[in-house]
Amino acid sequence: MPTKPPTPSDFPSHLTVTITPPPSQPPSSSTRPTPNILLLLHGLGDSASSFTSFARALNLPETTCVTVQAPHPLPFDLPGFHWGDDVTFDRSTGGLDMDSGFGRATRLIVEDVVRGVLVRKCGYRLREVLVLGFGQGGMLGLVAARELGKVPRVSSAEEGEEEGGKTKEDAGELAGVISIGAPYPLSGSTTGPKNRTPVLLVASRDSAAVTDSAVQRTRNGFEFVELHRWARKGDGMPRSREEMMPVMQFFARRLRSRQGVPEDAVEIT
Repeated sequence: MPTKPPTPSDFPSHLTVTITPPPSQPPSSSTRPTPNILLLLHGLGDSASSFTSFARALNLPETTCVTVQAPHPLPFDLPGFHWGDDVTFDRSTGGLDMDSGFGRATRLIVEDVVRGVLVRKCGYRLREVLVLGFGQGGMLGLVAARELGKVPRVSSAEEGEEEGGKTKEDAGELAGVISIGAPYPLSGSTTGPKNRTPVLLVASRDSAAVTDSAVQRTRNGFEFVELHRWARKGDGMPRSREEMMPVMQFFARRLRSRQGVPEDAVEIT
C-alpha cells in the first residue's frame, strides 16, 4: 500500500486531531508523504492546542506531527482534558493522579489512531511512528507501545490475517517513545517479553513521578530505556536548549530521512 499524508478527515469524528506538516511543506501540500510521524500526547489537564504550538516549535524536518486531544474533559468545571479511565486524587499531594488506568485511551490510540489510520489508511509502518507524551500522555504512550508490540492471534482460515482484519504487520516496535516527566504506570502490565521500542525518559532530578523504582518498572517492560535528568528541580516541559538537547538527540537517532533518495526508489526489507 502506498503511503499517503494523514489528514484530519482520516480520523474518527469523535477525536480532536491537528496535523502539523514539516516546515518546508505547507498544510495544503499533496507532495511526497514524510517518512516520519510524530504522535503528540498532552498531559493531564491540557489540550491539543498547546501541543500543536509545541509541534510547530519543534520544526522537525521530514516529520508530520499528529496531535491528539484526550477524549475526557476534567470534572468540576476544571479546564483541560484527561486520558484516564477515571479521575482520582493523589493522597500524598492532594492533586489529580496521573495514573488512573488507561484501558479506554489505549484502545483509542492503538486501534483508532495508530492501527486504524496511520497504518491501514495511510500506509505507515509502526517503525515510522514515534510518540512523545508529557505526564499522563507519556504514561499512555508507553502503555500503547507495549500493546502495539503484541502479535495479533492469526486465524487458521487465512495465514497472516486475523478474523478481525488485523495482520502481523499491525504488531511490532515503534520508532521510539519519549516520555517527559512520567514512567511506565503502576496500572500497566509488564508481564510477557520486554518491548523493543526504544524509550527516553526525561525528568527533573527530584521528580516525584520518575523515581528510581519507577525507572526500574519501565525497564521491566522495555528492553532499551535511556534516562536523562535535568539539573533543575520540578517537573514540567523542557525550558531551555540544554533541557531539550537529549530529546533532539533522540529524534536525530530515531527519525528517518529520505534526503538524497530518488523519488522512485524502492525500499527492500
